[in-house]
Amino acid sequence: QVQLVESGGGLVQTGDSLRLSCAASGRTFSGYAMGWYRQAPGKQRELVACISSGGTTNYADAVKGRFTISTDNAKNTVYLQMNSLKPEDTAVYYCVAARSQFAILGGRPSYWGQGTQVTVSS
Repeated sequence: QVQLVESGGGLVQTGDSLRLSCAASGRTFSGYAMGWYRQAPGKQRELVACISSGGTTNYADAVKGRFTISTDNAKNTVYLQMNSLKPEDTAVYYCVAARSQFAILGGRPSYWGQGTQVTVSS
């Protein structure tokens, strides 16, 4: 059973930082693309960041320069470092995985985590 388990969410203030982690189990994700989506209340789920198996990254315009996605293949873990957080970053953040980066970019990841809540107060 493949599982993606997110952690690191919480309540912070504007300008603070958080690091989300996503531990993958059930299989090795070496060779997989990984990413993060988020969904704010009343809004559609949107792609935040994606990293290919080769290390190519993509970011939503809203988070460029503030968020960084990275992986630790030895730990089967993907991270999302979030700096200069804003109230509009408030959302449930989901870890995703797919064989192809294009699947993640196209909204069709093969695997989803349960999500972790990030709340940024003003």
